[in-house]
Amino acid sequence: QVQLVESGGGLVQPGGSLRLSCAASGSIFRIYAMGWYRQAPGKQRELVATIGSVGSTNVADSVKGRFTISRDNAKNTVYLQMNSLKSEDTAVYYCYGRIQEIGVARDYWGQGTQVTVSS
Repeated sequence: QVQLVESGGGLVQPGGSLRLSCAASGSIFRIYAMGWYRQAPGKQRELVATIGSVGSTNVADSVKGRFTISRDNAKNTVYLQMNSLKSEDTAVYYCYGRIQEIGVARDYWGQGTQVTVSS
């Protein structure tokens, strides 16, 4: 069974930085895309950033220039470096992975980590 475990959330002041990490474990044959989504109270889950297996990225306009996504394929880990954080970045951040065990690939999600930007 594949698991995604996030870490690195917390409380930070506006303008501050946080780094989220997400490690995939289990019977992994291959990892395709990995990424981050977020969900603020009363809002739908939205894409933050994704990264393909060879490093191609897709970053939401709302965080472009402030957030950087990266991955370490040897560690099956994806990172999200968040700088210049704003109050509107407050949300639960979910790790995502398109992962193949045996057979077809499927989507996996982490349990979520809270990011709160407040003074």
